[in-house]
Amino acid sequence: MLIRSKAPLRISFAGGGTDVSPYREEQGGVVLNATIDKYSYATLQFHEIAHVSVQSLDYDVIAKYDVDKPLPYDGRMDLVKAVINRLLPADLNHGLSVFMHTDAPPGSGLGASSSSVVSVIGLFERWQHLPLTNYDIAELAYEIERVDMGIRGGRQDQYAAAFGGFNFIEFGKDVTIVNPLRIPADIVNELQYNLLLCYTGQSRVSAGIIETQVDNYIQRRTEVVQAMSELKSIAVALKNALLQGKLNDFGALLNDAYENKKKMAQQISPPFIEALYQVGRQQGALGGKVSGAGGGGFMFFYCPFERKHHVAEAVEKLGARVVDFQFESQGLQTWEVG
Repeated sequence: MLIRSKAPLRISFAGGGTDVSPYREEQGGVVLNATIDKYSYATLQFHEIAHVSVQSLDYDVIAKYDVDKPLPYDGRMDLVKAVINRLLPADLNHGLSVFMHTDAPPGSGLGASSSSVVSVIGLFERWQHLPLTNYDIAELAYEIERVDMGIRGGRQDQYAAAFGGFNFIEFGKDVTIVNPLRIPADIVNELQYNLLLCYTGQSRVSAGIIETQVDNYIQRRTEVVQAMSELKSIAVALKNALLQGKLNDFGALLNDAYENKKKMAQQISPPFIEALYQVGRQQGALGGKVSGAGGGGFMFFYCPFERKHHVAEAVEKLGARVVDFQFESQGLQTWEVG
């Protein structure tokens, strides 16, 4: 028997960064995001040989470890091993292998790391029949990434991967509330038709950007604190525009979100990102945003339909690659084979 899982990646429209400590505990955060049809996949296979193996199908990396010892963190798929260390039964009398595959490269800005953690948790939840809700899975993924592994970052990616769909997520000191948005199909289709998603050609390490952002907030830099407060207001306005089908307003608000996002840390918008964004605007995009923490990875534009192909041509001339996508309404999914 095999157990498989997949968890979707996401694009974040506004509010990213307000879900990061200590801002979240002190001020409260909000994020508007949506999952797309790009995924982190995981497979769990059982065998008689008493070892645990972890393999990346993307990079042809495989690591094998004794089943009766905690898996060591040695730079090879440590996040996957952290899930196994948390959830592997102590009385296991056989071996198992975990295989990983992701539709986006590391540093993509689409929440791939968190999606991978959620997908592996899904394997163990299915195998052991663990009574975990989507909230439980998301919170466990957060603890594994941010506490066990000490990776700086926020909370939105884990919740997006677990729940799926369009969500307006509120982050408080002691609670996270996911508000699923019921958006008419016509509006979703039109938004998807007018959005242009592209890979910038350069990945980045988000932890360094987030560390700068956190330091700027802790130092109470006025521009940063004001920008983060404004981002929360913009996230609310974007949610309302989306629910009401005011998509041109939605596009213009994305520009406001991007301009405020850049104020949080200098690394968010390096010259090549800024050049891509400005050429997109010059070709008619109403707004757009670099996805995730910024600095590279994916970015997207909202374009009137008659200008979308012009924006695509312009950004591709600068080295970006346009990527087809659709919105995904489902979160974590697991199933058995054989």
